[in-house]
Amino acid sequence: MNIDLKNKNALVGAATQGIGAGIATELAKCGANVTLMARNEEKLKKSVTELPVINQNQKHQYLVADFSDFESFKTIITDYFKDNNIDILVNNTNGPEPGMAVDKSVDDFQRAFDLLFKTVCETTALALPYMIEQKNGRIINVSSLSVKEPINNLVLSNSIRSAVAAWSKSLSNEVAQHNVTINNVLTGYFDTERIQKLIKVESEQSGKSPEEIRKARENKIPMKRLGKPEEYGHLVTFLASDYAAYITGTNIPLDGGLANIY
Repeated sequence: MNIDLKNKNALVGAATQGIGAGIATELAKCGANVTLMARNEEKLKKSVTELPVINQNQKHQYLVADFSDFESFKTIITDYFKDNNIDILVNNTNGPEPGMAVDKSVDDFQRAFDLLFKTVCETTALALPYMIEQKNGRIINVSSLSVKEPINNLVLSNSIRSAVAAWSKSLSNEVAQHNVTINNVLTGYFDTERIQKLIKVESEQSGKSPEEIRKARENKIPMKRLGKPEEYGHLVTFLASDYAAYITGTNIPLDGGLANIY
């Protein structure tokens, strides 16, 4: 099986590190023209130069956008789509702050909703007209295992990602006739900056060392290790390809078998 994404244009959110960077790299390896989207321009400038270029017509670019400021994000993403059409959209954002339900206010949930839901809806709405016109498109949402079972101390992510899953399933049914697919990847534990931050928070709250907490997480996983960002990229490139043309409206765990224990 040879995945060929030559002449396909992809937009990848939160793409300068972690899972987003892993996805962008693998899409580029398969020939896609990739736009990296994140809030730190210095990181974007560096990351875009590091993307693979496998053919002379392949071009990569970046877009500076802050997911946590929705009104600014809306303006920037609208301007982007005035001059760009994409075939592959990877909705991925930085995660909201950890915390328990009793500690979060309505305003906290509103900010998480803006970050995780409104940015995804806005970007998808702008990408869809071209996909529908071309009768081809791939939308992949980077989500979480919390869609299946809430994760302790991540109430904001638990709540809003479940809403995204319900919305994307509804939308996938509406656009399937146009050969546009929408799928959610339910993320397990991956070796990224995000999980290091969560481990640090848990360490401070529990008094356990970060090493103890990381090992405990690894021991929960049947494969006894954290995932690698490039492994995430492998699944996304498959979902973005013609080989996945009949897969839509799904929630796909990518977790080393962890979801099976829930």
